[in-house]
Amino acid sequence: MRNKTLATVLLAGVSLYAPLTASYAADAPGPQAPKEWTLLVYLNGHNNLDSFGALNINQMEQVGSTKDINIVVQWASAGVPSTKRLLVKKDNDTNNVTSPIVQDMGKVDMGDYRTMVEFVKWGVANYPAKKYFLDVWDHGSGWHMMNLNPMARPDNTLFGGFQPMDISWDDDSGNHITTQQLGQALNESAKAIGHKVDLYASDACLMAMAEVANEMSNSVEIYAGSEEVEPAAGWPYDQLMKRWAAKPTATAAEVGSILADEYVKSYNGGENGNSDATYSVFDMSKLSALSGAVAAFGAKLEKLDANGRRQVVSAASSSTSFDYSDYVDLGDFLTQVAATRVVDPGLINGVRTAANDFVVANHVTAKYSKAKGVSIWLPTSQDTFNEYADKYKTMQFDQVTHWSDALKFVLQDATSSRR
Repeated sequence: MRNKTLATVLLAGVSLYAPLTASYAADAPGPQAPKEWTLLVYLNGHNNLDSFGALNINQMEQVGSTKDINIVVQWASAGVPSTKRLLVKKDNDTNNVTSPIVQDMGKVDMGDYRTMVEFVKWGVANYPAKKYFLDVWDHGSGWHMMNLNPMARPDNTLFGGFQPMDISWDDDSGNHITTQQLGQALNESAKAIGHKVDLYASDACLMAMAEVANEMSNSVEIYAGSEEVEPAAGWPYDQLMKRWAAKPTATAAEVGSILADEYVKSYNGGENGNSDATYSVFDMSKLSALSGAVAAFGAKLEKLDANGRRQVVSAASSSTSFDYSDYVDLGDFLTQVAATRVVDPGLINGVRTAANDFVVANHVTAKYSKAKGVSIWLPTSQDTFNEYADKYKTMQFDQVTHWSDALKFVLQDATSSRR
């Protein structure tokens, strides 16, 4: 999700950005020489973030597509009866979306991963580039489901009880894209491109997790996301595009780092005011080393005595966590565990080094000064572990690291009343 609560997002969207009218002009795509980059924005506004979609597209239009960078958006809006594909062009109108529609798709399910894949294929065919940046815009909840009281639909098919909502929630269909489906979508997208997706980033909450990244380990070069929830306004697309357009030959890591820097600055007294914010960039070529280090660390945890296990759980409870308290910053957890002296410092340093190599950029506001950029699942109660363990075991990260085995062992003495 974006923002602290969905109710806050809803109220903010209605009061600040209610106008959704757009000025449309026909402009069919045609053959063109490959540019340096194509940015593909999968903007799912079939939910209560809808009005912020118009805000963000207007920010993109402050720069627009350039001779080196295509900006293409698949825009599903609750305020418009059909989904549009836009080629974003520069304009001087900050209140209305004026970029031309290049395709009117009718009603589509943005919670279906196959819809995302088709958008990528279409974008590659019509707006070829040397490098591709895929941005998924919507609510997100990391790798697992979220727990909310019924609030959005009277039939309780969405947002009621425990529903799996990993990313791209479509209120109209009631569907979403699971973490595994997101990985499959990126795999198919890489095939369409002919090489790995150069940069994947989520304009959504809680996605800077080792578990999520691992699902696309063979299909993405650079991955970016937020450890914490995102405020409803999301990325400052105007500032991102201004800096990127000034250096169109930037590498994927450089573009990701520009995004992370501008995003956090925008919420640290910048154009989006003051809110807690985090944003990270991962070098996916370093993920296997991190997974191996976590596996070795977990195997050591499984040899601890009862006192050692209790100290590790206490360390986890003291570590920096996020809106879901079982999502914990790995780097801060390592610092807390090191202080207990129950684990070999060499193993801890091995994980820390691998994590530092994996995280190529980490920008945070003051509240998250101890966060190092990548979070992992770290429940501190048996209840939370039992609630999600079956799903966790299906994740590629767990199949490589066996992290759930370590968690199960460490939590055997834990209470069932904590996170």
